[in-house]
Amino acid sequence: MTDQAYLGIDIGSISTKGVVIDGGGRILARSYLWTEGNPAQGAKNVIAELEGQIGPDTAVVGAGTTGSARRLIGAMIGASVVKNEITAHAVGTTHLHPDVRTILEIGGQDSKIICVDGGIAVDYAMNTLCAAGTGSFLSSQAHRLGVEVEEFGDIALTSKRPANIAARCTVFAESDLVHKIQVGYAREDIIAGLCNAVASNYLNNVGKGKKIAAPVVFQGGVSKNAGVVRAFEEQLGMPVTVDPDGHLMGAFGAALLAADAGPVGDRGTGPFAGGRFDFDAALDFDFTTREVECGRCANHCEVICVYRDSQLIDSWGNRCERGAVKR
Repeated sequence: MTDQAYLGIDIGSISTKGVVIDGGGRILARSYLWTEGNPAQGAKNVIAELEGQIGPDTAVVGAGTTGSARRLIGAMIGASVVKNEITAHAVGTTHLHPDVRTILEIGGQDSKIICVDGGIAVDYAMNTLCAAGTGSFLSSQAHRLGVEVEEFGDIALTSKRPANIAARCTVFAESDLVHKIQVGYAREDIIAGLCNAVASNYLNNVGKGKKIAAPVVFQGGVSKNAGVVRAFEEQLGMPVTVDPDGHLMGAFGAALLAADAGPVGDRGTGPFAGGRFDFDAALDFDFTTREVECGRCANHCEVICVYRDSQLIDSWGNRCERGAVKR
């Protein structure tokens, strides 16, 4: 008997996440890989890793995408659902934690807060200009200190007197960090100070003006840093839950939305030709994008056209019907 399953992909600037779930929302396969500046190849790498984790009796009959390149990857894999990160994270988190009131999320280059009431997202905010409270900031400082960013949390927990690192701006934080190194602060105190700075920056910028109510769930790649988790708990004065699959929550939410939409059916061409996701077809094709400037009105929209094997499969970016591109 063939088991129906659903694919979810969260494609970000730093990392690409993917899951395959069954009809009941149980995760059957999971993948977390670096995007490396190539979202199409990053998605292919995740798809290949997921394929190796599921059995031949599992048929992927629907797919959803989210993240900064969701439209691009959605067109590439023939996704039936393409949703923004706020929706995907809220759906995934409330499925696992029905009583959640606040979702804190920090990724590679962006971060967000989602306020939930009765299982519904009622308010949210995202970072805009500054990256001082994100994973890329921690990675660059780890390189400066000569340690692996994965070790940051454990090292931070050994600190007795965390250094006071400026938290409002990336440039000021780096300048303050260099000064602390030069005057001889212990490495663990500097690292703990950086973790505190990430939490402080997040709460003073992304979380500013938001009602942060318990239960609080922290997710995204930075949630794996125990030092940042402790900093949030101390600054909020309440427990912070970190789900084991918190770094995959966007992909999980996209897969749940795809499951809610149901099987996509026979698409005729592409990975879902025949109604079942063909992993080989998703991996073996030439995939290109082209930008076209529409001059049919004063908007001069930049329309993104997506091609699979030289055939136009999707386009977006036009703000009126004059810029619509026919397949």
